[in-house]
Amino acid sequence: MFAFLRLIVMGLIFLTIVYVCLSLYSRAVRKGKLRKKWYDGPQKVDRDTFVQRGLEKYDGSIRRKLIWGVYIVPVITVGAIIYLTNHN
Repeated sequence: MFAFLRLIVMGLIFLTIVYVCLSLYSRAVRKGKLRKKWYDGPQKVDRDTFVQRGLEKYDGSIRRKLIWGVYIVPVITVGAIIYLTNHN
């Protein structure tokens, strides 16, 4: 039982590190795309305001929420493997 709890804790720590890195990377990519879009388009507002508004829209987007799959997919997979191993 102790080994199983240790697996869960270490797995969640690893998944948290992956989630944070993926989230920061995704936000940086979005920020770069917004800056490029500002340079290419009409510049009605300053760059920082344009990027900030774009990032606020990104925070509410489905793409941002899909990053939570980093937690969901491995947990379901490990749970299914454990269930199938023990009950077949």
